[in-house]
Amino acid sequence: MPSTIDLRESSIAELRHRLSGPVFLPGEPGYSEECSTFNLTTPLRPRIAVGAETVGDVQAAVRFAAVHDLGIAIRGGGHIVAKQRQDVVLVNMSRMRAVSVDADARRVRFGGGALWQDVLDAATPLGLAPMNGSSPTVGATGYLLAGGQSPCLGRSFGWAAEHINALEVVTADGVSRRVTAEAEPELFFALRGTKGNFGIVTAVELELFPVTHIYGGGLWFAGEDVAEALHAWRDWAANIPDEMSSSVAIQRLPPDPALPAPLRGAFVVHVRIAYNGPAEAAEKLLVRLRSAAPAILDTIGDLTYAQAATIHLDPPMPLPYADRSCGLAELTAQSVDALVRVAGPQSDCKLVSIELRRLGGALDREPATPDAIPARGLPYQLFAFGVGPEEQMPELRTQLAAVVDQLRPWADVRRCVSFLSPDEAVDQRGMRELYGAELYDRLARIKREYDPTNMFRVNHNIEPA
Repeated sequence: MPSTIDLRESSIAELRHRLSGPVFLPGEPGYSEECSTFNLTTPLRPRIAVGAETVGDVQAAVRFAAVHDLGIAIRGGGHIVAKQRQDVVLVNMSRMRAVSVDADARRVRFGGGALWQDVLDAATPLGLAPMNGSSPTVGATGYLLAGGQSPCLGRSFGWAAEHINALEVVTADGVSRRVTAEAEPELFFALRGTKGNFGIVTAVELELFPVTHIYGGGLWFAGEDVAEALHAWRDWAANIPDEMSSSVAIQRLPPDPALPAPLRGAFVVHVRIAYNGPAEAAEKLLVRLRSAAPAILDTIGDLTYAQAATIHLDPPMPLPYADRSCGLAELTAQSVDALVRVAGPQSDCKLVSIELRRLGGALDREPATPDAIPARGLPYQLFAFGVGPEEQMPELRTQLAAVVDQLRPWADVRRCVSFLSPDEAVDQRGMRELYGAELYDRLARIKREYDPTNMFRVNHNIEPA
């Protein structure tokens, strides 16, 4: 049996010889930086870290892992870490970020380590928009493989993964494959919605949209008006057109000088707006929402698509946090009241953000090419997080659990894979519940074909059948 403990110096030297990019071992200079993540509480600690520069580097790392009976951990943007394992080779994709746009075909190709900011910088000057997430520092590939719920264009055009034309993937046998709906359709199906369970994606070809502007921004109410604001948003969001995307968050913000002055250190309710249509239509839709309570800040207006990240104002820099999520089958007056009890002004809540996203619209439609996204048809997604040093984490996790428990009567087993925390879907029972028995069994059969030893297991894992 290959040893998972003794990696001989000669085998490490041989791997270094095969790679264009660097190799890092624990204790060596550069190891900690290579293994860092956006969440400062979850740095990766693999047996060996590979900074991949080419597809050949990825193949060499996968073959090395196979010989030494090690798993593979994939680091893209580094925002999500599902679990910690030491018996792994980390493949850091951050050096593979090249982006090219075919404006005539309205298509972009980017490396597996590209961030959304890289894609936006290449596409938006040409009058084209990708279906990116709320934060430009998120890895584009991981976001897409999880389904990709765009808070600007999702309700208009569906899940971002539906618009993938091709994926270049290194599978557990070390083979680099070009995967499309026509070439290896079962693998194409399985990759889109399962977040790194079937291989390392080294490049993506994605459809772009002729969207140059969006009407959007933020509407902030005082936290003391949380009940009025949430009830108004619930009534309003239930009947918005597909062109309108929105979310709302209860936030206790830090005194960060990067924030607008009225928001620094404030307890607020933040309504996010993104309308894929004319300003006049958006303004008519917003009249009812703006009357919910006095606004302390209103930044809603015409935005270039390159400015879309200003809608959510997600934290741009790494920070220590704990998070939880849940899907909601409905948002009733009673569920809003429950949320106000656990996070409103009379609570002892210390969480930085508790967000509700309105899904629906085109996100509910069946795709032209089937995929493995488990959240289709889910009306609402909740995501909450708390920020603090390690000694505060037990209290923050208790408060996160309290939010989820309060909303359990309205919960749905479906959830957006992008928002799963390390504490969710931790075993095969949880994964089977998330995907549903029929879809999970199909994915497990595909996993057996392409990854029979479960090399790609450092994730919310689908085990081979």
